[in-house]
Amino acid sequence: TSSVPSSVPSSIPSASGGRTFTVNGVSFVMMPVEGGTFQMGGTAEQGSDAEGDEKPVHNVTLSSYTIGQTEVTQALWTAVMGSNPSYNKFDNLPVEEVSWKDCQKFITRLNKLTGQKFRLPTEAEWEYAARGGKLSKGYKYSGSNTLADVAWYWYNSSETHPVATKLPNELGLYDMSGNVWEWCQDWFGSYRNPAQSKPTGPSSGSNRVIRGGSWDCYAWLCRVSFRGFSKPSDSGSNLGFRLAL
Repeated sequence: TSSVPSSVPSSIPSASGGRTFTVNGVSFVMMPVEGGTFQMGGTAEQGSDAEGDEKPVHNVTLSSYTIGQTEVTQALWTAVMGSNPSYNKFDNLPVEEVSWKDCQKFITRLNKLTGQKFRLPTEAEWEYAARGGKLSKGYKYSGSNTLADVAWYWYNSSETHPVATKLPNELGLYDMSGNVWEWCQDWFGSYRNPAQSKPTGPSSGSNRVIRGGSWDCYAWLCRVSFRGFSKPSDSGSNLGFRLAL
């Protein structure tokens, strides 16, 4: 059961430039991310919190893409899949208890319903968007150096919260720090030194990348460069995703 009050708005704040899709009566917004080159990994603003697997810092060039304004909600998941696997249930909460494999099934069905080619973001796309893309102000977390302004994390949460109830980042994206971990498409692996264009991670592995931290995480896990990982079959009440296109 959820302790979220019924007065929580069911609609997300509007944002300029986004594209709205509707599936079985549930709408969601994909926000544009203009392509560019950025430094990926444990850059200077991460300070001593940067982990070894966030290095070496390397230049990554990406083409333009779109990414979910919010994490996929339970309302959207239910509209597509017909059921809700989440532990903490409420339409406008992020869906959780979904594995990487579950996300692939959802995306396959969503694409049949919409005729689009939705997917999970690559790890590089996720970090570039979390950093604010070309509009980045160089924050440690997604949208601020003060985590509580933009994130639900261990200090202010004991469960998930409705999406888009904290401040957005520079690109108008919500909850890229905190609320739930977000699956990425890539296998988890070590970074390489050379500059890369549109990297997609290792060709194989045992764990998939998760990013952004969650409602039960300490602040250092919610940084834009922190790299988590989990087995593709794993799920939990702190693990969800957002879409890319």
